[in-house]
Amino acid sequence: MPNGPRTATSAVPASPGRRGAGVRPSVGYGAGFWFVAFAFTVLMGFGTAPAALWPLYAAQDGFGATTITVVSAMVAVGAAIGFLGLGHLSDRYGRRRVVLAALTVTLIAALLMTWWQGLVGLLIGRFLNGVGIGLMASTATAYLHDLYARAHEETSRAGLPEVVATGANLGGLALGPLIAGAVVLWTRQPLTVTQFGFAVVLAVCLLLALVTPETVEVSHTARCRPARFALRPGALGLYVSAVGLAFCSYALFGLVTALGAVMLRTEFRVSSAFVAGLAPFLMFSASALAELALAPLSPRRLLTVGTAAFPLGLALVALSVYEARLWLFLAATAVAGAGGGVLFKVCIDRSVRAAAPASRAGVLAVTFVAGYAGLGLPIVVFSVLAHHLGTPVTMICFAAALTGVVAVSSLGRRSPRRASRHPPP
Repeated sequence: MPNGPRTATSAVPASPGRRGAGVRPSVGYGAGFWFVAFAFTVLMGFGTAPAALWPLYAAQDGFGATTITVVSAMVAVGAAIGFLGLGHLSDRYGRRRVVLAALTVTLIAALLMTWWQGLVGLLIGRFLNGVGIGLMASTATAYLHDLYARAHEETSRAGLPEVVATGANLGGLALGPLIAGAVVLWTRQPLTVTQFGFAVVLAVCLLLALVTPETVEVSHTARCRPARFALRPGALGLYVSAVGLAFCSYALFGLVTALGAVMLRTEFRVSSAFVAGLAPFLMFSASALAELALAPLSPRRLLTVGTAAFPLGLALVALSVYEARLWLFLAATAVAGAGGGVLFKVCIDRSVRAAAPASRAGVLAVTFVAGYAGLGLPIVVFSVLAHHLGTPVTMICFAAALTGVVAVSSLGRRSPRRASRHPPP
């Protein structure tokens, strides 16, 4: 979900005269930049689109809340494998090849979920979707930086790739459930139409990626170099705090995308798929807007804002569930999403500061694995507890637990001793 790690340590830039092996690209770096941004947006949108569809799957196949949470958690499992085992491969084999692999895997997932809508098909499809996210998030972020730098070698706005990467990532996450909710209103077979529609758009993205120029010329040495995971001396506390912030941010995202529609139906008596998609849309939109609007602030001030907005939003979500007030639930998810997005930005900053310069990509990949663990594990526990304690009480416990972890994680040192005197380049 928020921006994946930028992979760039072992790869070297491609020479101007060479644009990568395979299919010869037919567009320039500037057009390729927007092609990759579009593909990134679509792939992330596909990942959250089922948030508005879970009640329909439940009605069709008799799924309960626990089954839905397990299916949702498969994305986290696939993403963890993608980030840890595959996310660094663009440094070795080129950005375009890994983007093509990510889109191909996700296209297969979309087709599988179109024609096999039973439990096994959903489990496999969501797992493949997670693998695609693990491949795409880090690679696309690095690819956007590379393409923009090549398209604007003389006059460039250094911050634009970060802005576009954030917009593509969180914008896609926000649009996915909203689009799926709209499809439910307009078609009689929303499950098939949504999945096949994304499959068609993913196929278009695959064609666009094929004609996008490569930005990395891979040497034999880079191919054989193993990924390294190393922290700066004295940075363990800083990195542990970053992992805690990642876990909490993604726990919120996972709760709303996996169980938001279920809570709307059971606690608010709202069965509209559009409203079910509206909640995660507001959450991810607020997260993206908060990250972009507050980007000029220092990490310390960002942490202050995040540690205030995140618990406040969680408390309001718990109150809205307890009082069964829909408008408060939607507003609360936006507040909590903004706080979660800001905290995740702080998490990325702390991870970069804690990482040894040559291990930045590997350290960030582990950070994202912790985040996706937060995306999958807490919602399973939430579902089990809600079955015994009820959703309102469980939501209060969930909010209190995440607030406690955020409070402890925010106490981590801002930078290791050595990094404070010699900031990372």
